[in-house]
Amino acid sequence: MELRSVEELMDLLHACRGGPEGSDGRRGAPGRPSGASVDPHEHALQTAALLRRGRPADKELQVAGLVHAIGQLLRPGDDTGHADLAADAVRPLLGERVARLIRLSALGPDDLVRRHAGGWVDAALVEDVLTLRQADEAGRCPGVDAGVLEDWRTVLELVAERAAGRAGRVRA
Repeated sequence: MELRSVEELMDLLHACRGGPEGSDGRRGAPGRPSGASVDPHEHALQTAALLRRGRPADKELQVAGLVHAIGQLLRPGDDTGHADLAADAVRPLLGERVARLIRLSALGPDDLVRRHAGGWVDAALVEDVLTLRQADEAGRCPGVDAGVLEDWRTVLELVAERAAGRAGRVRA
């Protein structure tokens, strides 16, 4: 599935309220410690809000934090490949950088270092992915008010417009 509009993406993000659960029965990202159960919708908002606070100028990183877990919604119960699925789904709408951040966020730090050493990933991208992973882990606090999804519509539209502009320049 490819997301083609901000409205489609917003609908999908709204759909993550109250689910899905990982294979261990806890809500949130499978295979990651989560402590108390956090609604995936809240987790997405918390992750994005932490990135907004830490990197206010980097809208693409913030959006990657907001949408990084949508692969679990697109293929519930599949605990493998959700980052790749999410990256592929958002690439046409949000661009290559957001997709790469999501895809690489599923890798461990050692794998990121190996990719950097092999020339596959530059140091700035590795730093951004590690920042995303830190926000992902920190964004699992039940009851924290991180705003509402509608607060992110303008940022999503901005990132989508930039991505469309880049795609247009590449094709020209």
